[in-house]
Amino acid sequence: MPLPKVLVVEDEAAQREVLTYNLEAEGYAVTQADNGEEALLLVEEETPDLIVLDWMLPNVSGIEVCRRLKSRNDTRSVPIIMLSARSEEVDMVRGLETGADDYMVKPYSVAELMARVRNQLRRSRPSALGAVLEWEDITLDPETHRVHRGGKILKLGPTEFRLLTTFMEKPGRVWSREVLLDRVWGRDIYVDTRTVDVHIGRLRKALCAHGGGDPLRTVRGAGYALG
Repeated sequence: MPLPKVLVVEDEAAQREVLTYNLEAEGYAVTQADNGEEALLLVEEETPDLIVLDWMLPNVSGIEVCRRLKSRNDTRSVPIIMLSARSEEVDMVRGLETGADDYMVKPYSVAELMARVRNQLRRSRPSALGAVLEWEDITLDPETHRVHRGGKILKLGPTEFRLLTTFMEKPGRVWSREVLLDRVWGRDIYVDTRTVDVHIGRLRKALCAHGGGDPLRTVRGAGYALG
């Protein structure tokens, strides 16, 4: 699977570089923005797996960036860790009520921030941190690259494995072909959306190889979902 993508939004260059260095050392793919407007544009281009967001930003404030992203269906589930020099309880409550998933007061411990990043990603992208995924009788181990259904091992190609990982991280969510292309193939690779249908067909065949119903659901005009 592609590395978890973290967007760092911080207008202080030194702070931004420290955050980027430590996040990359943890194994994350990092993009940067130094203002709220740029952050919103970057999210529009490619949805990150997590956002580290400073409250005080030029153009559009961090609290407003958070509010906008949490009001949209396509970005509502992206974890946001808010950073702020505001230590008053009322400010912390305001940040969390706007939708931030976590809140850290400056100056903060980088080690603690990295732990909080891992904790948020463990919830939103567990496979990226090596967690075994389970859904009904299907088990997927991202570290050994093995998938079992009903105790029997399934043979999946690399693309089908990445597709299934995406589905199992968020059962019930409907994924459009375009979003699946970005998440499974990557934005830098041009692949026709019909290719998604071909690989979904292969995944279905592999999942049903030893019996059992088809767990994948086609949502007309929208995409695909697990369950």
